[in-house]
Amino acid sequence: MVTGGQRNDGAMMLEVLADIRVPRTGPGRPRTRPEAVLADRAYATGPIRKHLRGRGIKTVIPEKKDTTAARKRRGSAGGRPPALDTELYKQRNVVERSFALTKQWRGLATRYDKLATTYRAATILSACLIWSRHIGDTP
Repeated sequence: MVTGGQRNDGAMMLEVLADIRVPRTGPGRPRTRPEAVLADRAYATGPIRKHLRGRGIKTVIPEKKDTTAARKRRGSAGGRPPALDTELYKQRNVVERSFALTKQWRGLATRYDKLATTYRAATILSACLIWSRHIGDTP
């Protein structure tokens, strides 16, 4: 999903989740619910957490520092902090590294393209080239 550069990513997260299709290894339709969502603090909003909880998706998003401080100020009325699987959260670096590889393309990093379709095509082309370079790397 491609949006304007000034658009907040968190606002689009629910639409991205709606488009997820995870193919099964055997017969059957693809799964539409991921096991977990790994994200950074920018996605630690109440509506996003509530939506993921309602769909039964494990949330691996650290709590914002200002939210933590506000909860502690309220004392026992502040409630419990959300759980965070730190071992699973460490795997988020794989996604961050893939973004870093993609941004080595100057046109993608600076978004010179004015049309979303052209930008998306360049993103797909860069992903295919990166994938073809690393095909022999895996054992």
